[in-house]
Amino acid sequence: MDRWKGRVALVTGASVGIGAAICKALVQHGMKVVGCARNVEKIEKLAAECQSAGHSGTLVPYKCDLSNEEEILSMFSAIKTLHQGVDVCINNAGLAHSESLLNGKTDGWRTMIDLNVIALSICTREAYQSMKERKVDDGHIININSMSGHRVVFSADTHFYSATKYAVTALTEGLRQELREAKTHIRATCISPGIVETEFAFRLHSLHPEKAAATYNSMKCLEAVDIASAVTYVLGTPPHVHIGDVQMRPVEQVS
Repeated sequence: MDRWKGRVALVTGASVGIGAAICKALVQHGMKVVGCARNVEKIEKLAAECQSAGHSGTLVPYKCDLSNEEEILSMFSAIKTLHQGVDVCINNAGLAHSESLLNGKTDGWRTMIDLNVIALSICTREAYQSMKERKVDDGHIININSMSGHRVVFSADTHFYSATKYAVTALTEGLRQELREAKTHIRATCISPGIVETEFAFRLHSLHPEKAAATYNSMKCLEAVDIASAVTYVLGTPPHVHIGDVQMRPVEQVS
């Protein structure tokens, strides 16, 4: 990770869970991290904690609604002005609504598409353009995907969500191919965790929190720091090594 010291990373969905853990890990390795979310108070608190701990990097909170393209473009413009540009883009923001295919609400489907697919693609495009403009040839774009992007479980609650994550799998491979066509050494990776104990399931099952609790109590789940460790592993590989996908589950997870 030494070559990333002082370099700029953007982490979306940085206020809680996996995003917050990734921000902390990158700051510990000396990176300048722009952490964005709609609610930045928690990122501000994490930034203060990182500073108090004496980490060599810095965390810069940025308020951004990723469902609004203009806000995304303004964020990249601000990063260019203040930090020259983005060297690493970690598309972590994502959500799931309990909307089945037969009875789900269109608004719920659209919200998942807008954040999990469209916002990810906009951030990817803008990050690449930032790298290209500055002739950065060793950048990295990492999509936090899901095992739901590789198999469909027998649960109507997550079928549409799974479709958005299959899209992330396809987008990451498509990005890799386009980067090769562009003859750049920028890398594209997706990290696909199974069950991680965060706020995710409680948001998915907001009307039935006991269902989320039962999921997390059924096994020793992955923790957010495990995914952050995977991110630093991928970033830390030699520049000639390309890791396309990291699939990881709790040992006890069946599906």
